[in-house]
Amino acid sequence: MIKSTSEIRQGFLDFFTNKGHQTVSSSSLVPDNDPTLLFTNAGMNQFKDTFLGTEKRNYTRATSSQRCVRAGGKHNDLDNVGYTARHHTFFEMLGNFSFGDYFKRDAITFAWEFLTVELKLPKEKLWVTVFNEDPEAERIWIEEIGVDPARLSRIGAKDNFWSMGDTGPCGPCSEIFYDHGEHIWGGPPGTPEEDGDRYIEIWNLVFMQFNRHADGKMENLPKPSVDTGMGLERISAILQNGHSNYDIDLFQALIKKVSEVTGCTDLEDKSLRVVADHIRSCGFLICDGVMPSNEGRGYVLRRIIRRAVRHGNKLGANGVFFYKVYEELINQMGDAYPELLTQREFVEKVLRLEEEQFAKTLDRGLQILDNALETLQGTVIPGELVFKLYDTYGFPADLTADIARERDLTIDQDGFDKAMEEQRTRAQQANHFGTDYNDHLTVEETTDFIGYEDLEGNTKVVQLIKDGAFVDSLSEGDKGQVILETTPFYGESGGQSGDTGQLILENGVFVVTDTQKSSHAFLHTGFIQSGSLALNDKVKCQVDESRRHAIALHHSATHLLHAALRKVLGEHVTQKGSLVDADKLRFDFSHFEAVSAEELKQVNDLVNQAIRNNVEVSTELMDIEQAKSSGAMALFGEKYDDVVRVVQMGDVSIELCGGTHAQRTGDMGIFLINSESGIAAGVRRIEACVGAVAEQAVTKVIGQVDKVCALVKGDHDSVADKVAQVLDHTKQLEKEVAKLKAKIASAAGANLTDGAIEINGVKAVIANMEGVDPKSLRDSVDQIKNKLQSGIVVLATAVSDDKVSLIAGVTKDLTKKVKAGELVNVVAIPVGGKGGGRPDMAMAGGNNPAALKDALALVEPWLAERL
Repeated sequence: MIKSTSEIRQGFLDFFTNKGHQTVSSSSLVPDNDPTLLFTNAGMNQFKDTFLGTEKRNYTRATSSQRCVRAGGKHNDLDNVGYTARHHTFFEMLGNFSFGDYFKRDAITFAWEFLTVELKLPKEKLWVTVFNEDPEAERIWIEEIGVDPARLSRIGAKDNFWSMGDTGPCGPCSEIFYDHGEHIWGGPPGTPEEDGDRYIEIWNLVFMQFNRHADGKMENLPKPSVDTGMGLERISAILQNGHSNYDIDLFQALIKKVSEVTGCTDLEDKSLRVVADHIRSCGFLICDGVMPSNEGRGYVLRRIIRRAVRHGNKLGANGVFFYKVYEELINQMGDAYPELLTQREFVEKVLRLEEEQFAKTLDRGLQILDNALETLQGTVIPGELVFKLYDTYGFPADLTADIARERDLTIDQDGFDKAMEEQRTRAQQANHFGTDYNDHLTVEETTDFIGYEDLEGNTKVVQLIKDGAFVDSLSEGDKGQVILETTPFYGESGGQSGDTGQLILENGVFVVTDTQKSSHAFLHTGFIQSGSLALNDKVKCQVDESRRHAIALHHSATHLLHAALRKVLGEHVTQKGSLVDADKLRFDFSHFEAVSAEELKQVNDLVNQAIRNNVEVSTELMDIEQAKSSGAMALFGEKYDDVVRVVQMGDVSIELCGGTHAQRTGDMGIFLINSESGIAAGVRRIEACVGAVAEQAVTKVIGQVDKVCALVKGDHDSVADKVAQVLDHTKQLEKEVAKLKAKIASAAGANLTDGAIEINGVKAVIANMEGVDPKSLRDSVDQIKNKLQSGIVVLATAVSDDKVSLIAGVTKDLTKKVKAGELVNVVAIPVGGKGGGRPDMAMAGGNNPAALKDALALVEPWLAERL
């Protein structure tokens, strides 16, 4: 019986669970604390630290179905989507992993059993590859599994040797291919015909065996590990008797939905595939907090959305359509990924707004491109045109390339790159990833944190660091880091600032100016104020208690703020970053528009209501899955152990958090929002404070209000009305002043016509109208032109010591000879400015009034040459 994609996914996880593997949920498409990746692009990403040995888990075998995106950075399949049978921007990677547990024999045995026994694939349809310098894997396949040697290829390092980067864990691979049959062109891997579609890779087994250093030296890993990956879409196509991934049930349902919303009845149209693929990557990226923008991850998302919209328009879509496909994505994948449903309203709104914005420029851009292609010489679209479409009309270069490909054309990529320069650099700034996994100071110690209960404690020194190197001692005046056996000092994490304080030495004091975490060790940064410190010395820890207390209050306030924002704005709100200090909190969150004053008031009121309720702030250690099932929220950028700390504040907030907190919400006293602003596309920021800091801020505001009351002769109840009256009166006076200035300018302008000069039979007025409001110059020009009926006007006024306003006017009958825009710049350039406008009217400014007289003198000879 043909298995559905959902059944295959679950069957894979169940198979490896029965083999002693821990089932681990898919991680976010935005990698946690990993600067080497633009997006999660493989199942092993979330286990990278485990493979490196810097993170320990309570299991040594794992299995997962990981959602992945390859549409930017090093791994980019975007251009191929819709034109091939197996390229996608979004895909699911089934994987099983061993962290120093089993190795090649078990990994190979598990894979073969799942494919041939569980899925019942014919053995004669499978082809195996091994690294040509890995006889161990070859022997296991042939002698133990029984694979026909004639169906095994030995492949070089290019395809069959994997590495995490230029340095770090690496090792040979063994791949499994499926033979789709003789009716499809192509040859086995390793042959000249291997690029055909007959033999398709379905599973890659990576044997992490070595650690490669920067000098190329390879050493054996102390605990060899296994990382495997099998594309869910590819195996589904095989089991559902299809050759293309787009033939599987999941894609067929999405394609039919795209057909429905666009009105396209040709289900073989490749544009249907593009839209069906792109709704998956767009939907999941937005669910994971990525918003369309002009840089980094947001730029990639915008490119994918716009590509989908263009293909939808090709299919005949009328109006906004893309967000309507999202409903079917929920139907197909919502059971496995419930966040698709819980964030539906938010995702659909983001998609709709982005499409509406793009629609405003798409038609005009396509028209310009079509016009240019009509006169194109050759088959290459110039880079300058590609850049113009990008810079003016929001067309990514690959969108223009996509259109070009459909018309058997190419784009001048080098020319486009040269024209973009800074814009291209900014757009791709998040793509510059890379790190040397061996180029860091390895801290193997584990510090026992006792700071939840105590702010003092006796302990001993286990490591000392100075200038980035381990040392045996620190002397008076030395700066460095101290690693202790136990500590009450909180190490910065989760947005909470690290503790400060002091270490009391046997003969002096080490001042702690900051505390950071490195894996499981706490680094106490500071300096020896007096005395000295050596390894194994006994010290007494003293955390700055008042500062810690203030930080704890602000940290608890972020939890209440998070909950209030979700209640007022919607459940799409998720934390995108935070800073918790002693005098403030800064909270970044996902939201697509500015928070209104009324919404901010509601949020502020909700937080203060929770504070007044004075409920207990409770903490409890739970299993990670138990914590999530209880409704606890995980915070952005945090990686959690299998046992986590759950912080709950009544029925208002429950979150996973390792930070320090108030004992009761009432300890916070009062909550005050200081500001709300946008910091990136789809990301807003609120800054606020609580406790004594908030009280001081309120007192300061009241003091300012008192001053205003005194100025307008009112009190707190009437001050707003009094200020409104003052403003209304000021506006009325400003209108009257403007009218008077206009009358003065009009009178002056009328008098100027009497002094008009003639240049080759054309009347011209050239004047510096000292003391005239710049806003009145336009009226003066119109009046002079009307009175002259045929003529030219150039007027100027020095607004201040460093500002000049200029205007030029030309009657309609003379605009073929003299353009106002060119004329105004005759004066503007000498006075340090530049301007422009219509042929009959142009304005400019400058910053050098001292040069105005000489600049005006240039007008007459300039006109004489043209009249």
